[in-house]
Amino acid sequence: MTLKKIWWILPVLMLVSQWTTAQVKSDKLVQFSGIVLDGSTSELLPVPYVNISVKEKNRGTYSDFNGFFSIVVEKGDLIEFTAIGYAPVQFIIPDTLKDNRYSMVQLMTQDTINLPETVVFPWPSREHFKLEFLAMDVTSEMQQRALKNLANETLERMRSEVVLDGNEQADYYLRQQARSYYHIGQTPPMNIFNPLAWKQFFDAWKSGKFKKKE
Repeated sequence: MTLKKIWWILPVLMLVSQWTTAQVKSDKLVQFSGIVLDGSTSELLPVPYVNISVKEKNRGTYSDFNGFFSIVVEKGDLIEFTAIGYAPVQFIIPDTLKDNRYSMVQLMTQDTINLPETVVFPWPSREHFKLEFLAMDVTSEMQQRALKNLANETLERMRSEVVLDGNEQADYYLRQQARSYYHIGQTPPMNIFNPLAWKQFFDAWKSGKFKKKE
């Protein structure tokens, strides 16, 4: 076989190899769909905004308000369902599937969470509470503690450290999606032309936020 024929055959072999690899890869893909229901009671209500993740692959989705979900996975993948207030559930996609679609109804049970003790004070009315509050003897130590807890630095730290719950996470995700869809198909605006952004920059510069901290 001459060298010229070899150079003609090599591209053909590479194309065949890539096509075979893609064919094997596509045979493993499965359109995994279903609905998540609350199995704690006999009503079987849908569970909205359930996190559905593919373990060890950094991929996933979440169920909609009616509990429906759909995601492309591979045969043999380990799927985990997690939601606030529910026990996590894991499911393995069967590797013996002959079809490229798989549907299921996933039941989740509510997980009991023990909250700290709450003390209810027996004031009969709002007016009585107001009188008792105004007559309360507040020491200087309590005043200093209240001022410290209501300081801007303390409130800012609490806002940055307190974790969002399930509903807040879902609302934040939907707002991010809506913001990205607002400029779909066009170039998003630049903050360099935003006068509000320039005002925030000058305010931060004057307050010393850009100073190097030792």
